Amino acid sequence: MKEKKKQEVITFKVEAELGKAMEGIPNRSEFIRNAILAALRNTCPLCRGTGILTPEQQKHWNNFAEKHTIKKCDECHSFHLVCELENK
Repeated sequence: MKEKKKQEVITFKVEAELGKAMEGIPNRSEFIRNAILAALRNTCPLCRGTGILTPEQQKHWNNFAEKHTIKKCDECHSFHLVCELENK
């Protein structure tokens, strides 16, 4: 027999405009789960999506940045980290 995963119910409020925009979605719970998972997959691993580093994280970042730079890709124009130690 297939074992069921334990689920947790999380509720939240939305503005009337968002609720109205979601009216035509057949399975809103699934839609919201998928949207949250997609957002979490694309979240900065350092700030965890807040956009702000703690003072401790900033110290680690500064140490990391001594040997790494942020460059723009000539092909796709995305910014990415480059290890300067690999170029030596």
